[in-house]
Amino acid sequence: MNAAWTIDGVREALGTKKISARELASDFYKRIAERNQELNAYLTLSEERAYLQADRIDGLVAAGKVLPPLAGVPIAIKDVISTRGVRTTCGSKILENYIPPYDATAVERLEAAGAVMLGKTNCDEFAMGSSTENSAYGPVRNPESTDRVPGGSSGGSAAAVAAGLAVASLGTDTGGSIRQPGSFCGIPAMMGSYGRVSRYGLIAFASSLDRIGPFATSTRDVAAVMGVIAGRDTNDSTSTTAPVPDYRAAMGKPVKGLRIGIPKEYFGAGMDEGVRKKIEAGIAVFEKLGCELREIHMAHTDYAIATYYIIATAEASSNLARYDGVRYGLRVEADSLLAMYRKTRGAGFGAEVKRRIVLGTYVLSAGYYDAFYLKGQRVRALIAQDFREAFSKVDVLVTPTSPVPPFLLGERTSDPLQMYLADIYTVTGSLAGVPGISVPCGKICGKLPVGLQIFGPAFGEARVLLLADAFEQAGGASV
Repeated sequence: MNAAWTIDGVREALGTKKISARELASDFYKRIAERNQELNAYLTLSEERAYLQADRIDGLVAAGKVLPPLAGVPIAIKDVISTRGVRTTCGSKILENYIPPYDATAVERLEAAGAVMLGKTNCDEFAMGSSTENSAYGPVRNPESTDRVPGGSSGGSAAAVAAGLAVASLGTDTGGSIRQPGSFCGIPAMMGSYGRVSRYGLIAFASSLDRIGPFATSTRDVAAVMGVIAGRDTNDSTSTTAPVPDYRAAMGKPVKGLRIGIPKEYFGAGMDEGVRKKIEAGIAVFEKLGCELREIHMAHTDYAIATYYIIATAEASSNLARYDGVRYGLRVEADSLLAMYRKTRGAGFGAEVKRRIVLGTYVLSAGYYDAFYLKGQRVRALIAQDFREAFSKVDVLVTPTSPVPPFLLGERTSDPLQMYLADIYTVTGSLAGVPGISVPCGKICGKLPVGLQIFGPAFGEARVLLLADAFEQAGGASV
């Protein structure tokens, strides 16, 4: 049985009848049974739904019909994305028994393309975290080094793919929660432009920042999944009407002459020296491919972390107000309505979620709105302007994904500020709304993956994927 399936490999095996979709799903469930207890990547398995879909695909094969693009491909879905009839907890006790009555648009599109959903993956509670240690159901372990974190908040989705427990997966990215776990687990992981993928069915953390995107073991598989889930959705008014190009067809073209911006602000103090050397070696790969390197100045980068945590927590405070014990989710009975609110939220929310709700409520409160939230939105506009100006001079930007390699479990949980600083290179693109991908760029200490990040202009996913694929084909993953 193939230990490292790809989308093309699955399609070829099904088409030649070397394996059936049902057999393939069964094989992946065996893998999950063997490793998930150690990694804690999956929270809920959806075997009945998976086998129904697999049988549908096998029926198409038997009838000699053209197979859809993701036919039989085993995928995993982050547990903040709604799945009809399948438990969706957001990694929280407050939604421990919540079963959505509908599918997210991204899930609908994956299954329409033939994908087989294996189950839901563990994540930081309500996607709030950089290590997947904030889940109410225990932390996820990094498959590359099980004493270390897989990154967050989409750590379960990243670990499932990196460990061979899914061919591809969906995560969500608010300030780096796809790209940073991709970096820590040594796999490609992409955040599309804001509005490129519908957010319908994504349980909100920060609505102006949240995005759904894919993990896979190659940039070509990332492109295949992105091509399926992208596009306008009438259920999401923020989704774009911009046409979706054929991302895979655009790959393989020469990248010689592409102008690559290297923002000097992303190579400052606090960056691990081993990570720095790997990123510099990765940049040298682009130079060998004939790309033109240019140093870029992005003046407002230093304000990105503060700006992000003001805006994101303010939106989280508003979005999480719905979990009050009245409408759905956990309800802790009490003598009065106010007491029920307090007891329900006190028992249902974890420490990190409470911290962010309190901070967000504070920055939105009377007397502080102008000083914090409004000022944060103004700085956000300046950061977006930095990106627009950069893309008037260069085609893409290349940066580290994370300033540090995967850190030890428990190493940063007592220091939230240190945890937040791990997002320093990813939150900028989130605030600007541009697409970004993290691709593997070697390992340090023999086992700790490093990720290289590529940003493109808004709705420039094709250009980002072209360069990421060229880097991968040139051996960038093993610099």
